[in-house]
Amino acid sequence: MRSRFFAFGAAFALSALLVGCGNGDEESGAGADQTEASASSEPVNLIFGTGGTSGTYYPIGGALKGVFEASDRIGDVQVVSTGASVQNINNIEDGTNQIAIVMSDVAYDAINGQNQFDGRKADIRSIAGLYPNVVQVVATASSDIHSIADMKGKRIGVGKVGSGVEQSAQKVLESAGLSYDDLGRVSHTGYADSVTEMSNGNLDAAFFTSGVPNSSITGLMQNTDVNFVNVDGDTADRLLEKYPYYETYEIPANAPERYDLDQAVNTVSIRNLLIVSGAMDDDVAHELASRFYDYLGTDRVSISALKQFDRDSMDENLVVPVADGAQSFYDEHTDGGSGSSDDAD
Repeated sequence: MRSRFFAFGAAFALSALLVGCGNGDEESGAGADQTEASASSEPVNLIFGTGGTSGTYYPIGGALKGVFEASDRIGDVQVVSTGASVQNINNIEDGTNQIAIVMSDVAYDAINGQNQFDGRKADIRSIAGLYPNVVQVVATASSDIHSIADMKGKRIGVGKVGSGVEQSAQKVLESAGLSYDDLGRVSHTGYADSVTEMSNGNLDAAFFTSGVPNSSITGLMQNTDVNFVNVDGDTADRLLEKYPYYETYEIPANAPERYDLDQAVNTVSIRNLLIVSGAMDDDVAHELASRFYDYLGTDRVSISALKQFDRDSMDENLVVPVADGAQSFYDEHTDGGSGSSDDAD
């Protein structure tokens, strides 16, 4: 009897074990599916590449940190100071950053694998076009420089070696049929030093590529008679034809917040871009575009540069293709859909 009891118990235990194993496999499979689904809906953490702490990119990153973190799809956004455009694209390529601000000319080189990106095309996409960096050419009143062609034989500040300012200066001079060899002296001075040299009479003119107004130019105008030099006509036409990331730009007259000039200045600009990796999830890209667009329509925007462009043109005329998820937001908005982040959530 006892042996039959043990035999029955062993059989029951074996049966329970086999059944348990079968259920365990099914539950394990369901659990894996649930884990995978849960992982796909987990908030995504982003490292936001900006620029130097004294520039404009870094505070923009700080302002957008909270805007993006308000989304259920985005977790922590870490804003980091970087060497700006080139480093930001390299960081996105190697996964160090997931989102960044860059200048269009550098981004154009990156997606075409040229210049500093020679032989390697970057897989990046745009979330939005931002404010323009405006090519501002300022000459002393006594220099008799009223056009780019008038710079021949003159002393010109072209920005620091390798800087975005110098790249713009070289392209503008080239479009006017000039090179460094045609100038009286080439001075690789930054904004502050160019202003000092012009004030002291050691420079006739200088290039400044930045947002408007540029505080260095504003300071120069307080104690030195200057005039703005137009980048227009054939010079602008040749520049725009050869370099598609340039756009025409007008510094308006009688605008106290923009130098309060007597006459408007016609020049060119290079747009800044908010970019991500080409591999970014469509839903996250959609949310970034939506949150950013909504934010620009509020009174919480305190950074001047973010007030210098039309939010309804953020996806227009960009040299880097718009991310699919971001484009879906813009399409929804254009088609009359709400496109708002509240609906998206």
